[in-house]
Amino acid sequence: MSNSPEAARALHPETRLVHAGTMRSQFGETSEALFLTQGHVYDSAEQCEARFLNKDPGFQYARFSNPTVAMLEQRMAAFEGSEACRATATGMAAVTAAVMGQVQAGDHVVAARALFGSCRYVVEEHLPRYGVDSTLVDGTDLAAWRAAIRPNTKVLFLESPSNPTLEVIDIAAVAALAKEAGATLVVDNVFATPLFQRPLELGADCVVYSATKHIDGQGRCLGGLILASEAFITTHVQTFLRQTGPALSPFNAWVMLKALETLPLRIERQARSAAQVADWLAGQSQLTRLIFPGRADHPQAAIIARQMSGPSTLIAFEVAGGKEAAFRLLNAVKLIRISNNLGDAKSLIVHPATTTHQRFAAEIRAAMGVTEGMIRLSIGLEHPDDLIADLAQALAAI
Repeated sequence: MSNSPEAARALHPETRLVHAGTMRSQFGETSEALFLTQGHVYDSAEQCEARFLNKDPGFQYARFSNPTVAMLEQRMAAFEGSEACRATATGMAAVTAAVMGQVQAGDHVVAARALFGSCRYVVEEHLPRYGVDSTLVDGTDLAAWRAAIRPNTKVLFLESPSNPTLEVIDIAAVAALAKEAGATLVVDNVFATPLFQRPLELGADCVVYSATKHIDGQGRCLGGLILASEAFITTHVQTFLRQTGPALSPFNAWVMLKALETLPLRIERQARSAAQVADWLAGQSQLTRLIFPGRADHPQAAIIARQMSGPSTLIAFEVAGGKEAAFRLLNAVKLIRISNNLGDAKSLIVHPATTTHQRFAAEIRAAMGVTEGMIRLSIGLEHPDDLIADLAQALAAI
């Protein structure tokens, strides 16, 4: 198939995930080729010069670009519906580049306070070291976003659904505030996946992913992705990545290319199972709270109905008895494994207060909604009845 954006848009998403961005060598391979090379050779000094002036199309050095990585970038851009994509070594490299590439000393960033611990570190501690102020707000409160924006605000940043509380933010409304202020909106879309939420269509300027999660989906490789318009990537991202070097390895890109082929099958199955498990958990007396974007009792159910086409594969719930009870449950599960990763083919469970959010003081965790009794559950590809049976015997242990 043609790799033009027009040709990709004419195809269904599932087809794009199999074919978009494919480049074949002179050998005509069926599977995407894995190009393990640091550099490339040129036919002449003149061609080399033209390549570095971006007047001659082609590859130069693996820190800048690589054929296998380029296929992943083109395929993801076609799937997301963006003009451009750049891959990074990790999801946090994608977040850091997308935000830091836009700001300089004297600028200001506003972010939702319900963030993954490392994302909050970048906004709250890392940026201020370079003279970039930041303000954290209740992401569900549009008045708080509006009040926090200053004349020097350059970037608004949010996760939706958030990690680990599954808080959902009105992306279109925040995007409108950003546009009104002359700022940009960067959305971390990991928990929703590109299948169930399309931030660019809702007005966001940039979308970031930890490809380590659902995109790889089988616990193998680290990676990150930044998707936006060609102008955004050229102005804010390209030079930052080229000069600082958070390059994705060709092997990891190849693994993720193969994983994209089955992404819809995996995510749709995991989401269905998550809905079944969440409905069962809702009836358990040991729980004091249940949060799942696919249920009508979610606090932002109306927003979810408007901006998401499906639920997450994640469930958050609280058990009575705090950390002690949560640990008893985690230690009692047999099929589900304890891990701070998510989006895997295997179901994984974790206690955020002592892992992903342990570096925060108790009062900050409380403000983020991360309680001592909260547990995050990532649903895999196992049969939901087996997961329910495992949770039933684990809940009995607390």
